Amino acid sequence: MAEMSMNKLEGKVAIITGGASGIGEETARLFAAQGARAVVIADIQDERGRRVAESIGPNCSYIHCDVADEHQVKDMVESTVKIHGQLDIMFSNAGIISPSDQKLLDLDFSEFDRLFAVNVRGMAACVKQAARVMVQRRVRGSIVCTASVAGSKGGPKRTDYYMSKHAVIGLVRSASRQLGEHGIRVNSVSPYAVATPFMCRAYQKEEEEMEKLFEPLTCLKGTVLKAKHVADAVLFLASDDSAFISGHDLVVDGVQDSAFIPEHNLIRDGVQIGG
Repeated sequence: MAEMSMNKLEGKVAIITGGASGIGEETARLFAAQGARAVVIADIQDERGRRVAESIGPNCSYIHCDVADEHQVKDMVESTVKIHGQLDIMFSNAGIISPSDQKLLDLDFSEFDRLFAVNVRGMAACVKQAARVMVQRRVRGSIVCTASVAGSKGGPKRTDYYMSKHAVIGLVRSASRQLGEHGIRVNSVSPYAVATPFMCRAYQKEEEEMEKLFEPLTCLKGTVLKAKHVADAVLFLASDDSAFISGHDLVVDGVQDSAFIPEHNLIRDGVQIGG
């Protein structure tokens, strides 16, 4: 039984966008540990991405891909299929936040457009291109998108980000209806704030400091949300454990008790990351 529980993805080929750090990196490590035949990390953080892939082992590789460019997404998917012969799982995880507060009355549409290019159009491109090869090859695949608890509420700031995560959930619900006839499942995972390396850099705090900042904002006490918890949820949605679940948004928030994230001055440097 122990051996079975450690091979939930045996023989599977997976792509993880935004896989060079944070939730994406943790998920790549988990997929490999769960028997995936190949895990392809896609990101724009080339040096970090290659280093992570090498640390995971020979069943993991890195490819540069800016998901805002559908041609790059298409090439990433086709390259994966050409090298590994199939694609079973797409974890579309890459996303960004605008560098300013983005309140409605001061909305900067240049920042808005860049964010939507990654968070919405990029997400749709990954779902589209993965689904196309799954349909062509008659693979009953699993597609998982990173949404957010911000996708189910409004916010006092970061209007474009909240809007984009609502769009991701809409994409998942529509895609699951359309792809169900091909046996392809499409779901999303919606985490609360996680002290990933990027979040720590953005807040200029250490991981423990970040966790102490976020911990009081959930009702579930005694457990701090980590990237591993989100990766476990993604594994569930990617594996046969959720064989009859599609169009579902799996919230990982410990019963959220307030706004999406503490409204400090979060400054973004535009790096494409997961979550």
